[in-house]
Amino acid sequence: MPTGFKARYYEVTAADLPLHCPTSAMPQWSSHPRVFLPIEKTGEALCPYCGTLYKLKGELPKGHH
Repeated sequence: MPTGFKARYYEVTAADLPLHCPTSAMPQWSSHPRVFLPIEKTGEALCPYCGTLYKLKGELPKGHH
């Protein structure tokens, strides 16, 4: 992670899937290449670019893989 960069934490729900970082809510100046994060199996994912931790809150909809 670059010096001076502050890692973030976001809670997401099934409505946010498929999950990718950066999200549209993040400031454009801190963008990096979009990467899709597999959060469905463990309930959390860490972005390899910026270190943002995402945690899944609530349940996945039925039939979601």
